[in-house]
Amino acid sequence: MVSFVADVLAGTPSIVAGMFGYTFIVLYFGFSAIAGGAALSVLMIPIVARTTEESLRLVPGSIREASLALGIPGWKTILHIVLSSAMSGIITGALLAIARVSGETAPLLLTAFGNPYWAAGIDKPISTLPVQIYTYAIAPFPDWHTKAWGGALILIILILILNIGVRLITRRKYRV
Repeated sequence: MVSFVADVLAGTPSIVAGMFGYTFIVLYFGFSAIAGGAALSVLMIPIVARTTEESLRLVPGSIREASLALGIPGWKTILHIVLSSAMSGIITGALLAIARVSGETAPLLLTAFGNPYWAAGIDKPISTLPVQIYTYAIAPFPDWHTKAWGGALILIILILILNIGVRLITRRKYRV
């Protein structure tokens, strides 16, 4: 059942997640960073769920059986043995989810809306890099197009740094 729901959510276009956030959050509480985060989390859930499921499935049953044969309780086996063995896959799934939503504009246009000024809090409209890139890209001014390209480059560099950092952390800390 969870796999089916994750598969259905994985195929959901980002604009639908934005409309979901607008319908269930923005109409009642207004445009805010919280609404934007909720809309983006709808897009992240299936990626994290599927990669976590696959990572846990890849842990050999012999490791679980050996732990239980040594008399370690089941909950400790899951917490200390299985999760530590699958941690690099779980972190990779979270990274993939962050990489997917980092460039999403549609949900943020419908939920966080955008704000040209410094946001006073997470319950107010905020400005996000993907929305700024979109705003500058559709503007009729050539210098704004240059800013849009610069923002896209910054976004790509941030995702690259995040990927490299997670790879280094998972390689060093969670070897099986």
